[in-house]
Amino acid sequence: MKVVSVVGTRPNFMKIAPLIKEFDKHNIDNVLVHTGQHYDAHMSHFFFEDLGLPKPDEDKHLVVQSNLSGDKQKKWLKDTITHVLKRQKPKPDLVIVVGDVNSTVAGAEAAHELGIKVAHVEAGLRSFDKTMPEEINRIRTDKISDFLFTTEKSGNKNLLDEGINKDKIFFVGNVMIDTLLRFKEKAKKSKILKELDSAENDYVVLTLHRPSNVDSKEGFENILSILEKIQEKIKIIFPVHPRTRKNIGLFKLDEKIKDMKNLIITEPLGYIDFMQLMADSKLVLTDSGGIQEETTVLGVPCITLRKNTERPVTVEQGTNLLVSTDANKVIEESLKSIDNKTKSDGKIPELWDGKAGQRIIKVLIEHFGK
Repeated sequence: MKVVSVVGTRPNFMKIAPLIKEFDKHNIDNVLVHTGQHYDAHMSHFFFEDLGLPKPDEDKHLVVQSNLSGDKQKKWLKDTITHVLKRQKPKPDLVIVVGDVNSTVAGAEAAHELGIKVAHVEAGLRSFDKTMPEEINRIRTDKISDFLFTTEKSGNKNLLDEGINKDKIFFVGNVMIDTLLRFKEKAKKSKILKELDSAENDYVVLTLHRPSNVDSKEGFENILSILEKIQEKIKIIFPVHPRTRKNIGLFKLDEKIKDMKNLIITEPLGYIDFMQLMADSKLVLTDSGGIQEETTVLGVPCITLRKNTERPVTVEQGTNLLVSTDANKVIEESLKSIDNKTKSDGKIPELWDGKAGQRIIKVLIEHFGK
C-alpha cells in the first residue's frame, strides 16, 4: 500500500500525526504533502517539531499564493496536488485528506479524478449552514470519498441521510484526541503560564478566526463588546490568528483592543504550549471546531461563539455550550462559568480514547494489505 497524505492547515497536522505514527509502525509507504494553505515558517516549525512529524519533501511543499482565496485557491491547490500525484512512482493506492479546509477538498478531487481511492478522516460532520465554506468542503469531499472515517455517530447518520453507502462508513473515533492524549503529559512541562505571567484557573483563553466573526467590522466589534465586559472580571489571553490580526488593522480596531488592559494579545502558539494554556484555563471562548473537542476531553468549560456546530456530541455530552454571538447571552454565560455557576463536567464521547489512528489503519490494511 502506498499512501499520500494531504495537509494544509495547523489543525490538519494534529489530525494526521496519529496516522503517520501508525504508518511507520506498519512500514507503510506514506508521502506527506503539506500544501502550505496556512503557511508560516515559524509556526510550521513549531507544529512539526511538537508533533514529531517528518518534514515534507521540499518539492511537495506547495506554498499557496497569498493573493488567492475561495474557489481560485481550491483550483490552484487541486491543479498542484494533481501534478504531485502524477509524479508519484508507483502510483498511490490511496490519498488521505483530513478535516474540512480547501486543501481537503482539493486533495480529494485531485485523487478522485486520477482514479486514486480517497479516505476522508473526520467525515460526516455537518453544521447545516451552507454559508460556511467548510460545510461545502465537507459535503464535496464526502461525496467522492471511498473510506469515510467518522468521529461521532451524528456523522454516520448524516452520511446515510445523504445517500452514502453504509459499507464506506467507519466509526473510528477522533484522531485529534489521539494527539491530545499522546502529548498531554509533555504539555504539563510547558512554561507558557510563566511566560504570560498568569496563574492556573485565573484566565480565559480566546481564539477567533471564522469569517462570520472577523471578516466584517460589525461582527468583529460585536465580539469586542463581549470581551470588554469579560476582561473587567478576568484576564483574557488571545493568541491571534494571522487572518484575525490582518482584519484588526483593516478595521482600525487596534486602539479599542489596547484600551482593554486585561486582554493579553499573543502571537499564535505552538501545539504543546496552547494545549497547556487551555488545560489550565477557567474558560475557553472559541469559534473553532477542534477546540470544542479538545476542551471536552480536557474537562474545561467552552463557550462557542457561533450559531451552530458540526460537532453536536461536544454539546450533548461534553463541556461545550453553544451560545451564538448574542453579546448579552455570551457575557451572561461567561460570567456564570467564571463564577462556577454552570455545570462544566462532561463525558468523554465514545471511542475518543486515543486509538482512532489504530482503527483507521486496521481498516486500510484489511482492504489494501501492507
